[in-house]
Amino acid sequence: MTNDTINIDQLTGWLTRFRELVTEQVAYLTELDSAIGDADHGSNMTRGMGAVIEKIQATPAATVDVLFKAVGMTLVTTVGGASGPLYGTLFLRFGTTARAVETLDAAGFTAALRAGVGGVVARGKAEAGDKTMIDALEPALNAFDAALATSPDIAVAASAAYSAAQAGRDATKALLARKGRASYLGERSIGHIDPGAASATLLFQALAETLTKE
Repeated sequence: MTNDTINIDQLTGWLTRFRELVTEQVAYLTELDSAIGDADHGSNMTRGMGAVIEKIQATPAATVDVLFKAVGMTLVTTVGGASGPLYGTLFLRFGTTARAVETLDAAGFTAALRAGVGGVVARGKAEAGDKTMIDALEPALNAFDAALATSPDIAVAASAAYSAAQAGRDATKALLARKGRASYLGERSIGHIDPGAASATLLFQALAETLTKE
């Protein structure tokens, strides 16, 4: 048996688990951001995802595009710094690409995910190696695609993506920051994991955990 589709309830579960993880890891994200940023990534993500869950619980969406438009707009309006616009763009592009459906197949989900990551790239003007969330998102997305090439099981692909995100996150420790607040530190940014890559990894952890518990 394979999980070759993902429905709106599972997508809502993914978002809910992401909120739980950023809340659980708020101190860790803050510690990472204290070293090379403004020390607010943990609190910003916790506040933003808390507002997201409150919004989507109060007004349940019937289709994927409506769900992720609500998510994206909530993040843009409640999260300060770069996190709100970047994560907001990711989810907005995801919803726009998914369109007015209740269920996505593997191809539809990965297309929406790729569009979301593409939106982050366009908005942040960052690429792999710049020591940003892209260093976790792109490897995860590539691993997701590679897994789907051999099996349509979205849960298996999500687990592969999570592993790749972890590796990408950890690899940022050795990188020189070339974007964002961390870039102002120059070589002093080396030796620290990027907080955005860390929270992006939690996004894929949430997906993998949500789908494997089904």
